[in-house]
Amino acid sequence: MSASFTLEASSDRSSRLILHGDWTLANYEQLAGAKTTLNTTVEGLDASHLSAMDTAGATVLVNLLGAESLENLISESTGLSQERKALLQAVASAVATQKKSVDAAGWRLGDGLANLGAAVTDGLSQLLRFFGFLGLTLSTAAALLPRPDRWRFTALIAQMHQTGLNAVPIVMLLNFLVGSVVAFLGATVLSSFGATVYTVDLVAYAFMRELGVLLTAILLAGRTASAFTAQIGSMKINEELDALKVQRLDTLELLVLPRLLALLIVLPLLTWLAMMAGMAGGAAVAVYSLDISFAQFVTIVQEIPLRHTLLGLSKAPFFALVIALIGCLEGLKVGGSAQSVGEHTTTSVVQSIFAVILLDAIAALYFMEMGW
Repeated sequence: MSASFTLEASSDRSSRLILHGDWTLANYEQLAGAKTTLNTTVEGLDASHLSAMDTAGATVLVNLLGAESLENLISESTGLSQERKALLQAVASAVATQKKSVDAAGWRLGDGLANLGAAVTDGLSQLLRFFGFLGLTLSTAAALLPRPDRWRFTALIAQMHQTGLNAVPIVMLLNFLVGSVVAFLGATVLSSFGATVYTVDLVAYAFMRELGVLLTAILLAGRTASAFTAQIGSMKINEELDALKVQRLDTLELLVLPRLLALLIVLPLLTWLAMMAGMAGGAAVAVYSLDISFAQFVTIVQEIPLRHTLLGLSKAPFFALVIALIGCLEGLKVGGSAQSVGEHTTTSVVQSIFAVILLDAIAALYFMEMGW
């Protein structure tokens, strides 16, 4: 049976829509080719002569009347069963939702400002949470300081092994390769001025003040902060943190402080190894490519003031504090799904790297203003 509709005038500017036949997929082309808009206001819907309807026919009717108008007409319609009313209601709601999504996809200045404001608000909220977590961690550490019987030495040594000793090969290899690259780059530029020997100073100053601690901190931000988040997040999903609370055990004391103290201890040590590895990479390039003997390289390095090394090492504890706290905080914020673990692990890595670079830039400006 074919499908059609007629309009029955009920007043000067309004009419009643009467449906005929099978409004199904078989007649979709016929229905879709009909008039898609109405010139009059429809105030009634008569489905007494409707023999069948499926999703395709319902979609055509929604396009004909509009989702909002059809939703208003469904309750007062004639001849519609409850099943067909539910079908029309579902299709009208889906079309309305899709239209809203399409409209929202278009960029508007107001939307951009709203998104910017939401991002700034979220960033400030994250910053306040971090400082609150920092204060809570420091107060817990101060309370445990005069009580050596509650210090977790086993957990501390285990975390130092995991975050420090296991990271030595990758830290030294990375800095050795970067030191070689810096030496090659410096030699390429300085050879034009006949000052190839100053490549040694370039490599030494770069790794003593900046690259040694920065590369190590970024590497640990990706390696250690993600591990902290995943470990604590998995414990939260498995309800191990709830079990600790039931036993009246402090999560900060058991999980956060050992990781924080371990990173505070090992990051300065790894930074020193990174400085040595970076200068070793520069020395390898100087000896084999720049005709600078190893003894000459060491002599030039020894003439550099020790304060440059100390300035680089002084940034390591601050980087360790930020990396450890962000990793643990994101782990404690994990929800009850594996997806949440992945999202917060990614967030901890991004935030840690951003915080490390930001602190390094602030420190560089401060040292420059102080003349150090």
